[in-house]
Amino acid sequence: MLTALLLIPIIGTLVILPMSEETSRTQIKQIGLIRSLLNFILSIVIWGEFDSSSLQYQFVQEFNTLDFCHLHIGIDGISLYFVLLTTFITPLCLLSNWENLKFGYKYYFIAFLLMETLLIAVFVVLDLMLFYVFFEAVLIPMFLVVGIWGGSITRIRASFLLFLYTLAGSLFMLLSIVVIYYNVGSTDFTILSLSEISFESQKILWLGFFLSFAVKTPMVPFHIWLPRAHAEAPLRGSILLASVFLKLAIYGFLRILINFLPDATHYFSPLVQTIAIITLIYSSLATIRQSDFKRLVAYSSIRHMAVVVLGLFSNTIVGIEGAILLSVAHGFISPAMFILVGGVLYDAFHTRVIRYYRGMTVYMPVFSLLFFLATIANMGIPLSLNWAGEYMSLAGTFQKSPVIGLLGASGILLSSCYGIFLFNRISFGRYSQYLGKAKDVSRREFVMLITLIGVTFVLGIFPNIILNDLHVAVTSLLYTAPSLS
Repeated sequence: MLTALLLIPIIGTLVILPMSEETSRTQIKQIGLIRSLLNFILSIVIWGEFDSSSLQYQFVQEFNTLDFCHLHIGIDGISLYFVLLTTFITPLCLLSNWENLKFGYKYYFIAFLLMETLLIAVFVVLDLMLFYVFFEAVLIPMFLVVGIWGGSITRIRASFLLFLYTLAGSLFMLLSIVVIYYNVGSTDFTILSLSEISFESQKILWLGFFLSFAVKTPMVPFHIWLPRAHAEAPLRGSILLASVFLKLAIYGFLRILINFLPDATHYFSPLVQTIAIITLIYSSLATIRQSDFKRLVAYSSIRHMAVVVLGLFSNTIVGIEGAILLSVAHGFISPAMFILVGGVLYDAFHTRVIRYYRGMTVYMPVFSLLFFLATIANMGIPLSLNWAGEYMSLAGTFQKSPVIGLLGASGILLSSCYGIFLFNRISFGRYSQYLGKAKDVSRREFVMLITLIGVTFVLGIFPNIILNDLHVAVTSLLYTAPSLS
């Protein structure tokens, strides 16, 4: 079934490729949407058949290709929800801006279907070299999406920042992988988990991997590419970038650093937590002063990822499970925020400057209600999945270091500042003199938003739906790294 999960979007691209764009726009969109929905249904079937009590990788398949790397795929409790998040977001991503694309329908949909396959591949491959290949290959279609279909003339600069920042950081990961292969003789996850790597070697390898993941997270001072990419990307690009792209590094932290390099992870944890605190406070303060609402949502994403990193490197089950919960929650709410401000508002008034907006409740009451729910969920209000993930991440951090936990909790106050400011500025007061009358959210937009927001609150009330599948995987992760305790 995992093979089918990878092949369905590729088959969709092969069907779309020979079609004429001028005569088949509706058909191209329908094919892309249907293929992504089929993938989501198949991932639900995999979720239903997943055995949460097993310590082993499940749905394992192996295809021998080259001597030094082979296609070996499978999932466990850690990768399961990243795969589900990818297949859940992709259909909603294709539905956004359904009628707004002016040119390049065929290649636009091909780019997103290819990205879905590459993103799923990152989460299911069980070989370190192929992990790197797919980790970097995702950049190519996203680079084209931002550079070709971006929002303004500065889109070229934003696409190159996205590509060059992340590629440059990942070169150190490639060097680390080459060293591992030279010393161990394999890059297979199973063999690496059984191999002994000296502490001194672990420290050097750890730094190579961490630099790559720190750029992709992103963490200060490697964060500059993200706000620019979000601001210039089309709505679909912003949704996929926020919901799934930022989770690649989180998955890398879990799968590689904590799993294969536990002693170095324990040694460098204070450094990582210090960088995460700096990132959290800086991004929160930067969010408060933003005048472009897509940049504001982008900086708030950096803050959420900083809390996730704190949870991951807390070396506690509660912290790591909370970090995974918050990653999934951010994958729901961040797209909802981008649809509201970068889709509904921007499509109606064609400006992203916050000071031009005021009193939207007058003409758009449904929008204001959905915007309120998304904003409070993004702030981490109780009953939302964001709150459950953020609370557990900070609780795990506090167990190991009360000082770091208290500093991390400062983000709760700062997120309330920019969240309340944004909602109050846009929704209340007299209707802005700079704006004309506008229609409320369309039926398509309402279905997308209520789906994202509804899932966030349902899983926030019943987080054990996710946690029950995480317990064994996270516990076994800690057991394989006893020095983290």
